[in-house]
Amino acid sequence: MDGDTLGIRQVSEETGLSIDTLRWYEREGLLPLVERSGSGQRRYPPGALRFIRLVQALRRTGMPVAEVRQFIEAGGGELAHHPERMALLERQCVAIEQRLAELQDDLAVVRAKIATYRRLIARGLDCEDELSEDLVDQLRADELLAEMLP
Repeated sequence: MDGDTLGIRQVSEETGLSIDTLRWYEREGLLPLVERSGSGQRRYPPGALRFIRLVQALRRTGMPVAEVRQFIEAGGGELAHHPERMALLERQCVAIEQRLAELQDDLAVVRAKIATYRRLIARGLDCEDELSEDLVDQLRADELLAEMLP
């Protein structure tokens, strides 16, 4: 080990990213902090783990590699770059919120289907029988309504 730096295997274990993914991130310009030892081995400074976790989070949200790279290139912690970085993150927040809404809709569909299967199982019905059962239920409701009307 070189001082406090981490090797690629350690970073892989800490982040859950494969060694190949870490190398790919570096090639794509997503890990500018990587240094090389005298023997050519990758060495990561102590702050790299936090930075890599940020990159992971941005990628998990669906941020394209080009935008992650743009976010990184606008870095350096300088005040002049904060608005550009903030704008990228705000756009990503909108995309995340849209995706969350889609996922909520999808979750409702899945839950409704689960409820359908529970009902079918409770009634001992096949999927094809569901339509006829729904039709029978509707006819019964219509008959009851007709009886109640003058």
